[in-house]
Amino acid sequence: MELGIFSRKHPGIEIIKRALEARMQNLIEEGTEWFVTSGSSGVEIWASEVVLSLKEQYPHVKLSILTPFLEQESRWPDDAKEQYYHVLNHADHVASITNRPYESPRQLRLKNDFIIKNTDGLLVVYDEESKGSPEYYIQSAKLKQKHEDYPIITINRYDLEAIEMDMREEFFN
Repeated sequence: MELGIFSRKHPGIEIIKRALEARMQNLIEEGTEWFVTSGSSGVEIWASEVVLSLKEQYPHVKLSILTPFLEQESRWPDDAKEQYYHVLNHADHVASITNRPYESPRQLRLKNDFIIKNTDGLLVVYDEESKGSPEYYIQSAKLKQKHEDYPIITINRYDLEAIEMDMREEFFN
């Protein structure tokens, strides 16, 4: 929502996916085996789809979906649920951090902290000028950085603009 994308057909999704794919390929080449998301609607589900597509080229790569609570998709529109179930059905690992339905925003914070605590780095689509929900992951990651090496890799709007320009050049060539 923070990106202004409200349709599964928005052209910005392909740009975001291309940016994620490029960064993920680099991470895989450097030895990353597992990618972890919460499977939330938007960038996290798109990232999950990118991982699933990269598994064709890199079969050793794994996807873990750690939802913040049970039935996180219960209030989503049907098309978002369909996309979510597809990702869940093809993920290598699926679990809920709190094994109960939504109770409070605290479960979302627990999710951020748990994922950061149990991963070796953060790849995030984030624009410092229009902060949004990724800020919570980044806050938790910065706390972890105080005690250990924990890279925070950001894809910002300038990265997305560069990808868009590349895609336009590909289209016209």
